[in-house]
Amino acid sequence: MKKKLLLTTCIAGIIALATACSSQSTTAATTAASTTAETTAAAVKENTTAAEKETTAAEKSEGKKEADSKASENSSEKSDESKESTMTGTISDIKDFMFTVSADGKDYAFTFEADKKPEGLSEVKDGDKVTVTYTGTVNEVDAFDGTILSVTKDK
Repeated sequence: MKKKLLLTTCIAGIIALATACSSQSTTAATTAASTTAETTAAAVKENTTAAEKETTAAEKSEGKKEADSKASENSSEKSDESKESTMTGTISDIKDFMFTVSADGKDYAFTFEADKKPEGLSEVKDGDKVTVTYTGTVNEVDAFDGTILSVTKDK
């Protein structure tokens, strides 16, 4: 019985020493790593500050050019939104907030607010050939960003 107690005590002591020793080396490694990281960060900051001073003037002039080009893009987008366009195809997937028109083998989704259904939409059903009059732009990938003016059934 005394042998088992002595053996258990020795094992517990060895485990305690191993745990204590391993935590000290981890702390030393962590301290060394953090010191290295701080030194590297300081060097990077010095290099970055010099580069930022050189590019600040160039960025200011580029920012003015970008603002001018964005203003001209916005004016052309506004003219696209007011331009009236038509699309003829087969209507499908009529829902309370959208419908799909298949034209030239491609599907185009037209969305609208549920309380503002387009004129003539209630008179058509899935599979009818229709002409949609709208403003804005529509394509296969991006969401429709205009207004549907009317939907008329073709014969």
